[in-house]
Amino acid sequence: MTCATFIHTGSWIETLDPRGRVAMALLGTIVVATAGSTTMILASLASVVLLAATSRLPLRSLLSRLRQVNLFLGFVALVLIFSTPGDAVYRWWIFRVSGAGVARALEILIKGNAAVLLFTMLAGTMELFTLGRSLQQLGCPAKLVHIFLFAIRYIDLFHHEYDRLRRAMAARAFSPGANLHTWRTYGNLFGMLIVRSFDRSERVLNAMKCRGFAGEFHALQTFSIRARDYVFIGVFFILIFGLIGLDLLCMHHL
Repeated sequence: MTCATFIHTGSWIETLDPRGRVAMALLGTIVVATAGSTTMILASLASVVLLAATSRLPLRSLLSRLRQVNLFLGFVALVLIFSTPGDAVYRWWIFRVSGAGVARALEILIKGNAAVLLFTMLAGTMELFTLGRSLQQLGCPAKLVHIFLFAIRYIDLFHHEYDRLRRAMAARAFSPGANLHTWRTYGNLFGMLIVRSFDRSERVLNAMKCRGFAGEFHALQTFSIRARDYVFIGVFFILIFGLIGLDLLCMHHL
């Protein structure tokens, strides 16, 4: 599965209890997203990067994921640069770049990268079923957990189905262009993908019923909190409170 790129990397993080990792990932993401001062934003990014450097994540795959995230964040940042009111630092024709817009755009980029890196490091390095069970044991409703697991699993499956159809088109010498044939072919492609997706969902439902599925996934794996988990959670809380204190101190001096 393409969503399982960072599993089994041999990192020390994989030896920790999944519930603690998910809880700290959610807490850390909230703290990073709500950072108010520039000093805390930079300190948060530096802390996440240092922690990620010890996690043995595959660098090429990690950079690829961050590149995809930054394509979206870059578009948001570009809109903020030209739409945020404030003193103009650059003008070209009818466009004006405000200093407040540039600062806001940089803030969004740093926060987004730090949050994605933190969540990838803590929650993205575990099996999807383990992640779902961790969310459920942390209080997330079972139905939402099931929707989450099915969504991730079958989005990836339909992606492979889409690639298979594209390869079949290439084998038939299809060459896209700005013409009616191309648009008709793409329409048939997405229509076939929807039909096959519906057919696959029917087969999956029947298979689950044959196996006695009654709204609950049963697992043989059990979670247990050990001393290393308490140490990790304690150190993480110290880091979080340190960043919050730094943020409050910086905001007080503004």
